[in-house]
Amino acid sequence: MKINLKQCLIAAIIATGAMSINAQTSNASNNDTLNLTLDECLKIALNENPTIKVADMEIERVDYSKKETIGQLFPEINFGGQYSRTIEKQTMAMMGQTFKVGSDNSYSLGFNASMPIVAVQLWQSLKLSNNQIKQNIEKARESRLSLINQVQNAYYGLLFAQDALSVLVENRETAKLNAEVYKKKFKNGSASEYDVLRAEVQVKNIEPSILDMENTIRQAKLQLKLLMGMDMALNIKVAGNLSEHQDDMYKNVLDTNISLENNSTLRSLDLQTDYLKKALNVQKAAWYPTLALTANYNWTSITNGPIFRNINWNPYSTVGVALSIPIFQGGRRYNKQKQAEIAYREMTWQRENAENSLKLQAQAQFDSMQKSVSQIETNKAGVEQAAKANQIMEKSFRIGAASYLDLRDSENALMSARLAYYQSIYNYLVAQSNLSYVLGNTNIDQYKTTTNN
Repeated sequence: MKINLKQCLIAAIIATGAMSINAQTSNASNNDTLNLTLDECLKIALNENPTIKVADMEIERVDYSKKETIGQLFPEINFGGQYSRTIEKQTMAMMGQTFKVGSDNSYSLGFNASMPIVAVQLWQSLKLSNNQIKQNIEKARESRLSLINQVQNAYYGLLFAQDALSVLVENRETAKLNAEVYKKKFKNGSASEYDVLRAEVQVKNIEPSILDMENTIRQAKLQLKLLMGMDMALNIKVAGNLSEHQDDMYKNVLDTNISLENNSTLRSLDLQTDYLKKALNVQKAAWYPTLALTANYNWTSITNGPIFRNINWNPYSTVGVALSIPIFQGGRRYNKQKQAEIAYREMTWQRENAENSLKLQAQAQFDSMQKSVSQIETNKAGVEQAAKANQIMEKSFRIGAASYLDLRDSENALMSARLAYYQSIYNYLVAQSNLSYVLGNTNIDQYKTTTNN
């Protein structure tokens, strides 16, 4: 065969981002086959994939973290108690005489409350919490975009494998038909035994490629089920074929805008830059004084003698304000501020470098789409020419004007042309999916389901 089918298969699976999955031979308890379209696969994946659930839980976790910070603005009330027993009383000397002073037992319990009035650093920390929530929302969005990209590529890879298998099976059936013709000719004495053996060998030569393709289909299905969070024993079947996706390819290329405005990586970097800027403001706020309102209500008792005897509680309460003015902390505040300034400047450079890299990625995927569109038309014409050439060779072979090798060459050429045609469509679809992921312009809402897990 002139085309290396095994390399095409491996390239198709690698392009889907499939991890190495061993074929599973366990029998499914349910023999029903689930027919799925691409949209249905995406809906299932976005609703069942564990990665998405973890990303949503992170949003919820950070929301609780924000509420924790907000809680610091409210009064803090504590209840406590204390007891102390005097072992050796203090001795006082007065006018030449010494005597012991103090009590044997001291009891104290009560409520203490405080509430910040002026706390600039705490106020700035609240802005950090808001930014963290936005970052996690963007991370969840990026996880969904990535999953959509992986599911699409796995789906297209499975379609390519199925279409390639149909081409190989058709080629095998043609080879079988030729072998049967030679068997009949051999019986009639018009063909040699060598001709029969050669025809049968051609049939056997196709079998390994078919087996490889069937194994590729099994692995692609396992990868797709893994992305959808489905039971591996469940039987699935994807709808359609690659040629159905050829419509509107030219229009899609012409309408493609490679703006990175919605790119998730850049949006995350912008949020991280804003976070570092706010973190710098938090460090600057450490230089400001803090003012807090304090209040307490306590009961005390001082007794002599055994413990818990003759206790007489006496209440007292106070209200006041506490002012704290930072003056010197060994340079810690200054060094923390400088660290925050450097981190902020670093992020601006990282953002610029990431943008340039993403521009190259987007342009590469767009160029691949354009190249694939041209190849599709060329390969489609090649299929038509190879089919016509094969028809001519079949007629020539029947009248004895062409050899069996000439016929097999034309059949293999037709098979190669059809595989190249499907490969070019697959390459276009993968490039389109990858470009949508880089641009971040996929409409995620269209795949939402009515039930939330």
